[in-house]
Amino acid sequence: MADRLMTGTEAPGFTLKDSNGMDVSLSSTRGRNTIVYFYPAASTPGCTKQACDFRDSLASLQAAGYEVLGISPDPVEKLAKFAAAEALGFPLLSDEDHTVAEAYGAWGEKKNYGKTYQGLIRSTVVVDPEGKVAVAQYNVRATGHVAKLRRDLKLDS
Repeated sequence: MADRLMTGTEAPGFTLKDSNGMDVSLSSTRGRNTIVYFYPAASTPGCTKQACDFRDSLASLQAAGYEVLGISPDPVEKLAKFAAAEALGFPLLSDEDHTVAEAYGAWGEKKNYGKTYQGLIRSTVVVDPEGKVAVAQYNVRATGHVAKLRRDLKLDS
């Protein structure tokens, strides 16, 4: 498992395919705040709840100067179905070999029902306009995470 990212460090660059098969690079968001969130699997209850929370907050996040990118180890085809089913208005990116998740410290040991395995750790990293880590949160909960993130970013009035 890679080390977790620390505030003020350079965010690792990446280029991944989105749900439409198009390349999306972190560098394309330079000059804007970008919320990069990692989730384990599209179309599962927790991940759907989290994605819909981002969808429902997207307009206000964008108005505050934030873009949203969701990353999972799912293939492009599964992401396309998920994005269409939930009417998600932000890019979902495929990290099938979990290289980006590892670089962001979002891949590692997990425990579930007494079993230990390697998997995606639900995480969120906010990258500032200069490409530096502004916020890094690991082992976040799917439910209520967007509201907590908004509070942490001081976006709620």
